[in-house]
Amino acid sequence: QVRLEESGGGLVQPGGSLRLSCAASRSIWAIDSMAWYRQAPGKQRELVASITNGGTTNYADSVKGRFTISRDNAKNTVYLQMNSLKPEDTADYYCNADPPIFGLGGQGTQVTVSS
Repeated sequence: QVRLEESGGGLVQPGGSLRLSCAASRSIWAIDSMAWYRQAPGKQRELVASITNGGTTNYADSVKGRFTISRDNAKNTVYLQMNSLKPEDTADYYCNADPPIFGLGGQGTQVTVSS
């Protein structure tokens, strides 16, 4: 069974950048669409961005033009480049398939945007 591990979160000032990584324990090529989700305190988990094996991407309106999702199936890794970060991007970020597969996701990585 594939396991995912997210990393790359941290504390960053508004306007800053972070690159999140989602490393899979096995090949993810069989999962056509991989995605990043986030959950802020007191809010529901939301889909941030997704990417198919063919490279088709989809973004939440709130991150369009600032975030870029990519995947490297050879490295079994999905990335989320986050630029121009805003305080409202503060959340725990998780990767999973799109739609999510129960038991696939990792512990997440925390992103805090604050001055």
